[in-house]
Amino acid sequence: MGFLSLNMGFLLCFLVFVSGFLNVHCGNGNSSVVEGEVLINGSSVIAETDGSFICATMDWWPPEKCDYGTCSWDHASLLNLDLNNTILHNAVKAFSPLKIRLGGTLQDKVVYEMRGVPCTPSSFVKNASEMFGFTQGCLPIKRWDELNYFFKKSGARVYFGLNALNGRVPLPDGSLGGPWNSTNAVGLIRYTVNRGYTAIRGWELGNELSGRGIGASINADQYAADVISLHTIVQDIYKGFKSKPLVAAPGGFFDASWFGELVAKTEPNFLDVITHHIYNLGPGVDDHLVEKILDPSYLDGEANTFRSLQSLLHSSNTSTKAWVGEAGGAYNSGHNLVTNAFVFSFWYLDQLGMASNFNTKTYCRQSLIGGNYGLLNTTTYEPNPDYYSALLWHRLMGTRVLSTNFTAKSKIRAYAHCAKRTGITLLLINLDGNTTVNARVTMDSAIINSSKHQNMFPHTNFNRMPRKQRATEIIREEYHLTAKDGDLHSQTMLLNGKILGVNQQGKIPRMEPIRVNSSEPIVVAPFSIVFVHMPLIHAPVCG
Repeated sequence: MGFLSLNMGFLLCFLVFVSGFLNVHCGNGNSSVVEGEVLINGSSVIAETDGSFICATMDWWPPEKCDYGTCSWDHASLLNLDLNNTILHNAVKAFSPLKIRLGGTLQDKVVYEMRGVPCTPSSFVKNASEMFGFTQGCLPIKRWDELNYFFKKSGARVYFGLNALNGRVPLPDGSLGGPWNSTNAVGLIRYTVNRGYTAIRGWELGNELSGRGIGASINADQYAADVISLHTIVQDIYKGFKSKPLVAAPGGFFDASWFGELVAKTEPNFLDVITHHIYNLGPGVDDHLVEKILDPSYLDGEANTFRSLQSLLHSSNTSTKAWVGEAGGAYNSGHNLVTNAFVFSFWYLDQLGMASNFNTKTYCRQSLIGGNYGLLNTTTYEPNPDYYSALLWHRLMGTRVLSTNFTAKSKIRAYAHCAKRTGITLLLINLDGNTTVNARVTMDSAIINSSKHQNMFPHTNFNRMPRKQRATEIIREEYHLTAKDGDLHSQTMLLNGKILGVNQQGKIPRMEPIRVNSSEPIVVAPFSIVFVHMPLIHAPVCG
């Protein structure tokens, strides 16, 4: 009954809103209402992403991987994940395509089964005396075949993280040196090409070995030489192919000096993608994760990393593009009922918006499945809230990023892109649990595209149009995301008041918007997220 009353209350809020009573607000009885204006500059593009911006990772961790007394990986490893699971297949297929990065800490301890390189019966046995806490692992060739069949069937685009520690020797300063021994990697790449596995769209060298490294490190000069070696290998093996896989590195935490040297020594085009990792919330055991997620100033801190990396690339003679290669927010597998719950969509969607603003081409979420930060539940494969957030972003947000500002004093985060199809898509995130925001949209340079109205407005406020312009056909589509029962730790997300969940056949639900007259304000409830698609509002820069 509690759910019904909440659900009905949420829907009632919309019914009153659509009827034009703008003073109504959603949330508890103590919430206040703030009027604000979203300013979107439609005259210029500030950044651009790849068409398939959303990416998720698949990792190597075995069931014995435990953090703070909790073992959260179960059978979610590349080696033991159930690739025949219907929900898993449908979840990946829904993106058409989903980029998937294969890798993680243990990738630098993986050997690939080849003729003369057999897999041993034991793989990744827990051993505290070993680097990363586990013995060496092996990728059986049969499993590689199974993975590629899954990738082809689900339409995934895959980027494989190669073992970068083969051939290394210890140096006096504690780092590892010597050139990368690429023999085993070459065998895997050749086998992949010979089998016609076209889902593999990129090869990434190493995981978290940059700068000071995590467990091990390699200096930038040697790493650059190894990247050039990988580039040569890819060019040779894929010779004659119209399109060749990307070469990516280093898959580590941003270090301005180290990254700068890597870029300088791989100019102009040996390195296609420079990948960095983000765990800016600290360890998963932190009791203050939610406070950090809901603090705008804390979220703003990560902008420094994006800004510094883009500045580095812009000042270099390089064609290299930036990706977030792995981002789980809280390291050591996240935190149950935080990084796999509704509240984490505030952090995740804000990250997607911020990364886009700084010309990041792709953003890989740790993880697709596994740990306490998976887009899918580790045991049931049911989508967690962030899965639906990612899918809505993928379907609604286009590649061209527009400058966006929210004028009122509030905890609203605002991002806008040219829409995936036509028009503009706006994302509003309300980090305040006690304030409803009535947001009005103003655009610098906009065209209303409809059968009755094809007019250019240098500065358009859709709430102050002449009455004859307020035609019912000038509508927008809204997707309001909230937590079940208002519980930020819930793993159930509501879309416009309705629970999102797979059906008995494991199909991903349809995500339908509500349609609202564009003259009405956007009502952003406390602790809610709203995607707003304005299909009839066209910015000149959106093409």
